[in-house]
Amino acid sequence: MELTGAEIIKAAAMIGAGICMGFGAIGPGIGEGFAAGKACEGVAREPENANLITRTMLIGQAVSESTGIYSLVIALLMLFVIK
Repeated sequence: MELTGAEIIKAAAMIGAGICMGFGAIGPGIGEGFAAGKACEGVAREPENANLITRTMLIGQAVSESTGIYSLVIALLMLFVIK
């Protein structure tokens, strides 16, 4: 059984999409965990500023998550656009 060029390209795109999502999820996962941990420390030190700290943390996590969303878009393009 011989593989055609199109089948090899499709297989490579699927492997690439998996790698893209794997590496694309590492950064946001670490960054969001670090931000949440530091926010908990901040609230423990200054409970009166809990609302400000939480709001700032959520904005930072949204910015961090954008890189994960970019990698998802690239992975979906690799899966459904490459023929």
